Amino acid sequence: MYKVVRILLVLAVLSPAFLFANNPEHGHDEHATTSKTDLTPDEKRVKNTEFVKHHTKDSHDFGLFSNEATGAHYGFPLPVILWDEGVHFFMSSKLDHGHSIAESNGKFYKLDSHSGKIYRTDSNGEFTHDEEGHVSNVAPLDFSVTKNVFVTMIMCLLIFLLFRKVARSYGSGLAPTGAAKFLEPIVVFIRDEIAIPNIGEKHYKKYMNYLLTVFFFIWFLNLAGMTPLGVNVTGNIALTFGLAMITFIITHVTAKKDYWMHIFWMPGIPVPMKILLAPIEVIGMFVKPFALMIRLYANMLAGHIVLGSLIAAVYYFSNYGAKGAFLGLTFFMNLIELLVAVLQAYIFTMLTALYFGSASAEHEHAEEH
Repeated sequence: MYKVVRILLVLAVLSPAFLFANNPEHGHDEHATTSKTDLTPDEKRVKNTEFVKHHTKDSHDFGLFSNEATGAHYGFPLPVILWDEGVHFFMSSKLDHGHSIAESNGKFYKLDSHSGKIYRTDSNGEFTHDEEGHVSNVAPLDFSVTKNVFVTMIMCLLIFLLFRKVARSYGSGLAPTGAAKFLEPIVVFIRDEIAIPNIGEKHYKKYMNYLLTVFFFIWFLNLAGMTPLGVNVTGNIALTFGLAMITFIITHVTAKKDYWMHIFWMPGIPVPMKILLAPIEVIGMFVKPFALMIRLYANMLAGHIVLGSLIAAVYYFSNYGAKGAFLGLTFFMNLIELLVAVLQAYIFTMLTALYFGSASAEHEHAEEH
């Protein structure tokens, strides 16, 4: 466990150095072999912008690095699963970053490199566009294992194996051994400082499994997002929406009668006020998970954009003093992002515990006595 944590931290802190191997000049276009010394400031600015966007978007393949001289991309393909009048399955290597047409069961598909979406085309791979310039081809339902999905699966497997080993380490005695020495204080902190104060000693145990899972899941994904692999899982609103929806469902499935009473018919206040406040409380039910979703998504995406912009600035300026300044600032921001990675996991877990606490609270009302 300590080796895994050290590797994650080293990769996170040193990611700017690795990112230079996959710099803005390595965009997925036909001008990949152009030397940066031949580019005008405006062309550099455009390439830097494309670089930042590329490293915050999901993709159908897992890219590791690119060769500036040849324009070749190195990585491995991922499964593409489409539903278009039937299931279509092939590897993303057939799409070749949008340069090739994939044929499946008599239908042809091509990747739009700008949007990252797969569209059905003819045998020539031509896109049609609407008046606003958007691709108007049929877009099949996409259930592909993208880079973000692949990293999520890896992190789920890592967490499962890690805590399985931790659980087994307690079999020989009460003293923690191995990875448990590192993880037990964190588990105790979540129990004593998050779960019990916000939920209460009577009901906190039934929520502990989820609170621990969501904390370590977000934390590990945040750390993975700081590596130079262009992983931006928690900066993807689809994942934060899923986590927020799970919290919303658990909150309202396990909610007690008092919770619903305080939403639809608040005790102890005049009836006209109850009628006025009930719609506001109902809206608040949906605002809470929305806030969870946006907070994690916006913070992590903003962090990735800032780091990408700082790294791009190293290539934009020709002066070595400016390059060194932005490199130092990038290194400092990576240290800050290490704190943000665990802080965002803590905040999401803390707010989730607050919502669980409000749902499981039991009140004694004066009118009942």
